[in-house]
Amino acid sequence: MAIEYPDNLLDRINSPSDLKHLTTDERVNLAAQLRQFIIDSASHNPGHLGANLGVVELTIALHYVFDTPHDQIIWDVGHQAYAHKILTGRRDVFHTNRKYGGLSGFPSPAESKYDAFGVGHSSTSVSAALGIATAAKLKGDDCRVIAVIGDGSLTGGMAFEALNHAGASGANMLVVLNDNNMAIDPNVGALKEYLTDITTSYTYNKLKKEVWNIMHKHTRSRRVIQQIERGVKSMLMRQGNLFEALGFRYFGPIDGHDTKYLTRVLQDMKRIEGPKLLHVLTVKGKGYKYAENDQTRWHAPGLFNKDTGELIRLSPANKQPPLYQEVFGQTLMQLAEMNPRIVGITPAMSTGCSMGHLMRRFPDRFFDVGIAEQHAVTFAAGLAKNGMIPFCNIYSSFLQRGYDQVIHDVALQRLHVVLCIDRAGLVGEDGATHHGAYDMAYLRAVPGIIIAAPMDEKELRRLMYTAQTADCGLFAIRYPKGYSTSTDTEEPFCTLPVGKGRIIREGDDIGIVGIGATGQQVTEACILLEDADIHAAHYDMRFLKPLDEQLLHNICRKHRCLITVEDGTIIGGLGSAVMEFVCDHRYPVQVKRLGIPDSFVMHGSFSELQRECGYNAEGIVVTAKNMLQRHALSHAG
Repeated sequence: MAIEYPDNLLDRINSPSDLKHLTTDERVNLAAQLRQFIIDSASHNPGHLGANLGVVELTIALHYVFDTPHDQIIWDVGHQAYAHKILTGRRDVFHTNRKYGGLSGFPSPAESKYDAFGVGHSSTSVSAALGIATAAKLKGDDCRVIAVIGDGSLTGGMAFEALNHAGASGANMLVVLNDNNMAIDPNVGALKEYLTDITTSYTYNKLKKEVWNIMHKHTRSRRVIQQIERGVKSMLMRQGNLFEALGFRYFGPIDGHDTKYLTRVLQDMKRIEGPKLLHVLTVKGKGYKYAENDQTRWHAPGLFNKDTGELIRLSPANKQPPLYQEVFGQTLMQLAEMNPRIVGITPAMSTGCSMGHLMRRFPDRFFDVGIAEQHAVTFAAGLAKNGMIPFCNIYSSFLQRGYDQVIHDVALQRLHVVLCIDRAGLVGEDGATHHGAYDMAYLRAVPGIIIAAPMDEKELRRLMYTAQTADCGLFAIRYPKGYSTSTDTEEPFCTLPVGKGRIIREGDDIGIVGIGATGQQVTEACILLEDADIHAAHYDMRFLKPLDEQLLHNICRKHRCLITVEDGTIIGGLGSAVMEFVCDHRYPVQVKRLGIPDSFVMHGSFSELQRECGYNAEGIVVTAKNMLQRHALSHAG
């Protein structure tokens, strides 16, 4: 149920226009109430916490100063937009956030007119804002466009491409750089050091605040003061400002939690035309001590006790098998101990993919390249070219950004790179922007690639071992988000024959061909079918490419009805590959494909989304019964 605060300022805010009637002190109080509302909500309805707590004052200030939705705010990534959603008429339904049929965890124009652009992946906001601002100019629209981007997202190359274009274009837009020195994990790279230099210069920041105070009182002298300020800035910082070199007027850094000052600066900047960048310093997890003290863990903590900070999923009473990600991380460290040529690469997801084990054990063989999937793939290619064996771990939906590099820089040169595709398949509450639906389809077209998917955690370990010993080029291993099937993950390594599947269960009535973790649903479906006196055979293909053609010949000779099951789009994946095989060899076999349909699947629990897509155990059973019934009727006729 919705959380209520009787006689609370938050109850009075049903749209951003209501903010404009509040005094400065009331907006300060509103920030505290809004922050508590988010903590209360996230404690029992898990979502992104730390990033949202850090932008409360900034969100209030933006909606107070600007006239949304006519003025348009684009939130980069969008996992910091909870306060925005609550202030824009969704407070009373916020309890449905990330739930099946409820609010999306990210901004979505289909959900609200205040969500100016659909987001979910990083580094897109400046490009989108520039496009919107340019279109507004062409149409004669006087709307203002604001992109809010974190310093983590700024490490993505797309953001720099957009800044370079925007600065030269002269577009009337504001970029708010929300600098908290964190993405999910601590930021890395030269940009982090550059921003740190700016934010830690006492003399520079003191000058900056004094200049702003003068500017506020003497508007006519703003240009002269800015020229003086730029000269002093260059002297103090020993270099020109990066953003000004790109054509932006740079302001800041300022305290992103100082409501009064932040509002005043935004009001001043509202009157300045052209591309502008405001550098705002915030604290991720602000106002909740547990989140402030461990910002990585509290990025998306899951269920927690808001009073004690206890993460409920870690309770001994709720002991679970290890996550696939944990199995991957432990296995990679073990393989690195065995093989000195192995290195690990991640684009800013070291905690999410559990590569921290390798980082601690072999820090010189671990590389966090920032939010830069394209660079990660080509960097891996360079390492492979010079004799290393890189395990490059990228989430499935983020790997879409590195597709050209996969083809051009790795596969074409037949370089031995192990591409570890995390979060493959449905990912649950993060929804359409994060589902790993397309990797099998877009990778299957790449010549020479090996594509494997383990049915369980033991198969994941075997495939990782096989990948580093194989004499091959690109070896891709995809595995899902979530818990594995057993607490017993330690066993001796063994090499699997590349391109060979296996028979899990014999049966004469119908064949079910699966790949990857969907084998768990197939196993359950076979048991349910056996109870209905239907004897189904279960085949685990293991490899999408190369396909086990000998196994498929045997399957097609034995069965007249086949079901394929995969946790990827049914267009171009396993089902398509099997149908192509059946057609090429002219087998009289009916094939029904189950998987992610040709539509965007929204958010919800794994069980809800698998049911919607029709490849949960019950869906497989219904499909099998219907196929057998139709087959019997056609033969009876």
